[in-house]
Amino acid sequence: MKYDYDLFTIGGGSGGVRASRVCATMGARVAIAENDRFGGTCVNVGCIPKKLFSYAAHFREDFEVAQSFGWTTGEPRFDWPTLLANKNREIARLNGVYEKVLRDAGVTIHLGRATVRDAHTVELGGKAYTAQHILIATGAWPQVPAIAGREHAITSNEAFFLERLPRRALLVGGGYIAVEFASIFNGLGVETTLAYRGTHLLRGFDADLGTHLAEEMAKKGVIVRLQTNPTRVHADRTVDFANGTSGNYDLVMFATGRKPNTASLGLEHAGVALAEDGAVLVDACSKSSVDSIWAIGDVTNRVNLTPVATAEGMWLARTLFGNEPTPVDHENIPTAVFSDPNVATVGLSEETARERFAAVDVYKAGFRALKNTLGDRQDKTFMKLVVDAATQRVVGAHMIGPDAGEIIQGIAIAVKLGATKAQFDATIGIHPTAAEEFVTMRTKAA
Repeated sequence: MKYDYDLFTIGGGSGGVRASRVCATMGARVAIAENDRFGGTCVNVGCIPKKLFSYAAHFREDFEVAQSFGWTTGEPRFDWPTLLANKNREIARLNGVYEKVLRDAGVTIHLGRATVRDAHTVELGGKAYTAQHILIATGAWPQVPAIAGREHAITSNEAFFLERLPRRALLVGGGYIAVEFASIFNGLGVETTLAYRGTHLLRGFDADLGTHLAEEMAKKGVIVRLQTNPTRVHADRTVDFANGTSGNYDLVMFATGRKPNTASLGLEHAGVALAEDGAVLVDACSKSSVDSIWAIGDVTNRVNLTPVATAEGMWLARTLFGNEPTPVDHENIPTAVFSDPNVATVGLSEETARERFAAVDVYKAGFRALKNTLGDRQDKTFMKLVVDAATQRVVGAHMIGPDAGEIIQGIAIAVKLGATKAQFDATIGIHPTAAEEFVTMRTKAA
């Protein structure tokens, strides 16, 4: 059968754009449909604008530290509209870059909402297009618990476009987005409360990271309330909690997870199996239950990170048009949380390592960074290595502190390659840096 395209991608986020572009450079006839702006969550309401906001939030602290080094900085003032306008300009530029790389690669762009009619047919704007392969890369969407008054709260999507900063903000959640936005608002001068129903932040990460992060965020002025769950949001932003307390805020933001974006795509009608949360169920090579339909990125709810989605797009291109079936590799993926302080990690948590190995060695370090020693700041950097006792292979590396993401990226290479603790120890540290602590930790934690 002669198809209109070799590949039709639904979704112009990081994964969909990368897969489409690479497949096109391999000679495939590719089309992509996007009903909003190119770049998906990461570029528009995720990684990029959030990191820009995070930079902005750090400056207040930097001004304070500068005074201990002899600088007279005066009384700093922050202007939210300036940050917002500059952020919007940069995001618009990136939207154009994403569209340009697709056009330069020869990908046909369709603007509008596409749905799946059957295993080889996509509908868009009242027209049908056929394709040998269909790729679902529609990402995920924030979800808010079904509590009374939820309409009076926002999610991270709206947080990037606030007309004005609130005076008091409540962040609900304990994951990436919640702790990052709590740090952003706090750093910009907002009285910030973080409420989480769990016993420690960052569920799924090494437990020490959640504990230490809560302590450090509290030092910086965030009101951290654990085991606290909202039950109702009133029209005046008064929030009732399950423990009988209440509080009044100018802004209530839920960061309580995201749901795969598959509603009304026609996938079930086409025979595609979905998980209970709507995620597309795929095999090791990202193929769905229908041989011609594939899915990558957050819509599969595997590892929901932008670099993972783009990597899955590369691996899919090899599978479809490179004559090289390539299974997805989700082992030892490094990641960072751009809270204040930053959190970064690669490999196994101590808890997971103890489940997997007969014996585990753990090394920890905590210290004030040199930059803070001239002033009164008591911020603590925390580092941790998790080692399989039998092989002495470093199976996990974790950090809380300035530039943690930049530091862990290099450590991740060693962990991915299976480096041992002895090889870490044999590596000369760069002095004086925080990073050198990863190669100087000698004493096992009790």
